[in-house]
Amino acid sequence: MKTFINMAGMSFSLIAGVALATFGGSNLVAQQTTTNGNSVQMVVTVEAHHGSDVPALDAKDVMVHEGKDRDQVTGWVPAQGEHAGLELFILLDDSSSQSLALQFGDVRKFIDAQPDSTLIGVAYMRNGEAQVAQNLTNDHGLAEKALRIPVGERGANASPYFALGDLVKRWPAGNNRREVLLVSDGIDRFYGSGDLQDPYVTAAIQDAQRAGVQVSAIYSPGVGHFGHSYWQTYWGQMYLAELADKTGGEAYYIGMNGPPVAFAPYLSDLANRLNHQYILTFIPKPGKKPGLRRVKLTTEVPNAELVAADQVYVPGDAR
Repeated sequence: MKTFINMAGMSFSLIAGVALATFGGSNLVAQQTTTNGNSVQMVVTVEAHHGSDVPALDAKDVMVHEGKDRDQVTGWVPAQGEHAGLELFILLDDSSSQSLALQFGDVRKFIDAQPDSTLIGVAYMRNGEAQVAQNLTNDHGLAEKALRIPVGERGANASPYFALGDLVKRWPAGNNRREVLLVSDGIDRFYGSGDLQDPYVTAAIQDAQRAGVQVSAIYSPGVGHFGHSYWQTYWGQMYLAELADKTGGEAYYIGMNGPPVAFAPYLSDLANRLNHQYILTFIPKPGKKPGLRRVKLTTEVPNAELVAADQVYVPGDAR
């Protein structure tokens, strides 16, 4: 049985009966927080300060602060077994150089190595929208087939941050972790010259934080003058780094204008991060108004660091 959706004038087929999130005409926003009484949830990645051995942590090892106030941690569950569910979108920039296709072998190996508990989708950033080529599916072969050569035209995508926001806002709520692997030069052609005040980068970060979507990014150069402009590529990589850091993801870049030699090392690191994630539940400070709250996560366990979004969405206080 097949169902069909329409997005930006394009039709895509889905295999019904598979547990995947359907992007249709609705404008649902998945919340980063899952309310359980007055508690909220967020996904946390544990990293090692040095070496490859990531310490295992218990709830008592995790501290959550809002300013000087410490919040009560009520849950700390490894994202394994029955809690391993993951929805991962690979979001590719259609204004990337067509040389991006040379990396698809590494991307396919990464997709093929993911467990059945990971639903994978593929979308392309074009005209400020996320055009879905393959909806979330645990048939990883379908996701691999959805990879295609980018259009490779300057201006094919006005701003990668418009497209990310578009994808996030139409991502239905659910109990799985949500991640985006964004591949782009990060240049905001709509905003113009680079600075630290780009409102569209900020909006995309906040959209992802509200929806509980962690964004990791791989730098890949675009076409035309911007593809070799140090000024533009510098700011593009800065924006990608800011986006990843503030949503709890990781930014992979090489500090130069050319394309990465291979995606394989980055994808290997991303896979390792996904294998060391936890679902954190805690009780935030009382507050009547819903909104994003700045939080800081720490641990005193040696050689361990907690990586997560720097803000969490908290619904209005029902107490």
